Amino acid sequence: MAEKMKFYSLWLCLSVVMVFILQYIFPSITNFGILNNSAISNYEFWRFFTSIFLHGSLPHLLYNLFALFFFGIALEKLIGSKKFLFAFFASGIIANIIAVNFYQSSLGASGAIMGIIGVLTIVKPMLMVWAFGLILPMFIAGILWVTGSILGSLGMFPGDTGYIAHLVGIAIGLIIGIFLRLANKENKKSNNKIEIHSYYIENWEERHLK
Repeated sequence: MAEKMKFYSLWLCLSVVMVFILQYIFPSITNFGILNNSAISNYEFWRFFTSIFLHGSLPHLLYNLFALFFFGIALEKLIGSKKFLFAFFASGIIANIIAVNFYQSSLGASGAIMGIIGVLTIVKPMLMVWAFGLILPMFIAGILWVTGSILGSLGMFPGDTGYIAHLVGIAIGLIIGIFLRLANKENKKSNNKIEIHSYYIENWEERHLK
């Protein structure tokens, strides 16, 4: 029986909006949850998780919301809600673990969302999506995102975007996508096998071999 979709992608969208509102009302929330060197030096490991839900500005929030809404719903429908949630948090947390070594501080769901994009690129490469102002196949959009993040990490696009976190997130997503695709192939092979109950084999042997 297929897993019933729980719309975790929408709940995550609602969560980041609510947290952003709380950040505006209570600025200390940002200081408590942002990812910085304290995450390691003071054993404040919750920051690897909480920083995913924090955003530094309204444009930052809206950009991530757009991506999480459209790509998140598409992926959740394809792989199921539990696997989607795993891919989101695995990509986001691992991206943060790497990012803390390169940036003094960081926040946002970008690493997790890039992970979603990575999974979707492998699971449904020919899915047509709107990206960069064009309608593109998912795998082309994925290549462009990776290329942009590589160039950004090399200093080609000045700013405070965490391109390394983006690259780690999409890399984790690609790995998860490969495992899911391989597992799906194995399931299809298993479903195509014809099983014969031992009773019928024994009955045939008694009738024709004795």
